[in-house]
Amino acid sequence: MDRAAIDRAAAILAEARLDRRRLAALPETCRPRSPDEGYAVQARAHERLSAAGWGAIAGLKIGCTTAVMQRYLGIGEPCAGGVFGHATHREAADFRCADHHRIGVEFEIAVLLGADLPPRTGGYRRDEVAPAVAACMAAIEIVDIRYEDYGGLGAPTLIADDFFNVGSVLGAPCSAWRRLDLARLQGRALLNGAEIGNGEGRDILGHPLEALAWLASCWSRLGRTVPAGAFVSLGSFVETFYPQPGDVARCEVAGLGAAEARFV
Repeated sequence: MDRAAIDRAAAILAEARLDRRRLAALPETCRPRSPDEGYAVQARAHERLSAAGWGAIAGLKIGCTTAVMQRYLGIGEPCAGGVFGHATHREAADFRCADHHRIGVEFEIAVLLGADLPPRTGGYRRDEVAPAVAACMAAIEIVDIRYEDYGGLGAPTLIADDFFNVGSVLGAPCSAWRRLDLARLQGRALLNGAEIGNGEGRDILGHPLEALAWLASCWSRLGRTVPAGAFVSLGSFVETFYPQPGDVARCEVAGLGAAEARFV
């Protein structure tokens, strides 16, 4: 894609989100054909949304890092998106269902970075990203099915549009996470106090920090830094759930605490 096509695609995506319109397929003349083209459009769309008043990106989310989500979406590899600061909440938050097309909730583990992960030759391994992690936490990602037919859009377009993200709720950070076996942490998805699903840390690419290493390597290939101070949500250990007004969703991760989302 040339710069004009990237800008045109980013304008369509940003305007649809600002106007809360359902998104159809991008025109053939500006549709990303590869993940890297999707990330190029994503970066330009972020610039447009920031300039329109959404502010800065506070963190990143990674989708399709677990077998359950890869099967659910029919996408066999991880995909990353941005999360804006205005859509990032701490410990608990309310969400208006009427503000979204089809709001969904995902149950995750997230990390907070205390150091940059800059571009480097050969990318990153799990043991190389671990020193940059300042804290781990339970997290909820809020998504919106804002498409006429997301199954027909293709992963590059979904990447360009932040892979469904509309916000995150981050639990209290645990700085003593190195005392825990992240791969064996038990996660529970609760709806109105009843368990609707569960998983383990190792469901996320075998180990949660493998997802962070994947992201750092992906960003490295694109010449980008995963910055200190950013959070990274590592993927849902259960299938997306679509709440109704009045529902309360809670993500509990043993040793890391909880995050809660209330739907009104």
